[in-house]
Amino acid sequence: MLNIDGDQISIAIDLDQGARLASLQWRDMEFVTPFAGDVLRWGWYAMAPWAGRVKDGLITNSKGDEFQLPTTFMPPHAIHGFGFFSSWQDLGGGKQLLELPDPYGGAQVIQSYEILDDGLRWSLEYEANGCDLPFSLGFHPWIAREIGKGETAELSFAANQILHRDNDFVPSGKFSPPTQSDMEKPLDDTFTEVSGVAEIVWAGAARMRIESDAPYWHIYTEDETGICVEPMSAPPNAHLVGITGEPYIEALFTFTEDFYI
Repeated sequence: MLNIDGDQISIAIDLDQGARLASLQWRDMEFVTPFAGDVLRWGWYAMAPWAGRVKDGLITNSKGDEFQLPTTFMPPHAIHGFGFFSSWQDLGGGKQLLELPDPYGGAQVIQSYEILDDGLRWSLEYEANGCDLPFSLGFHPWIAREIGKGETAELSFAANQILHRDNDFVPSGKFSPPTQSDMEKPLDDTFTEVSGVAEIVWAGAARMRIESDAPYWHIYTEDETGICVEPMSAPPNAHLVGITGEPYIEALFTFTEDFYI
């Protein structure tokens, strides 16, 4: 476990469990959902070299050669890349390195956590090093609904387009404006053209703003213990719907107090 302390923020990075944040505390409030038996459903972890589901775990290179990705965690599909269940190398200065396995052999991902006065900057960079396979990057923070103070977390998020998906939660590639009913139900959906800033409020305790230039965001609110707000360089199943992600992504999480009026 690697611990980094700032003036107001402290983090604990579990290098052997995906270099994920096992703890993020601001003013003694804990914002990370703890481990509860499922490697996919705790901590703040990187999604690389793909974000979300890949249908049947099958990808192709530029020549049309097909490769099988592992489907261990969400069969029959591959999900969230290799990073979340791998051991990462500590590079110092809040940076970690992941050398990717086959079929991405030779490619690597560099992750960085930077503690600021009132926030955390999180970044990911993909280096292909000659690997000719599609890739995308994303953040998967499991943000605790209860932080020991204030009320249960409430999410504020808006976007102009929602990505349609089939019954297996694999995107079709079609976008449309979200309806009111889309936004009122528990979400497990990908959005683009985000409007404003995503914010989570624990009334009477804290506010967290989430800012990113990422073109796609996945929102998950179906869990009773955590909320996931996931900026991504490309949507799930991106290569099958003709979307290519950028090799760098970052997000900024800032904290302020929230008071009852």
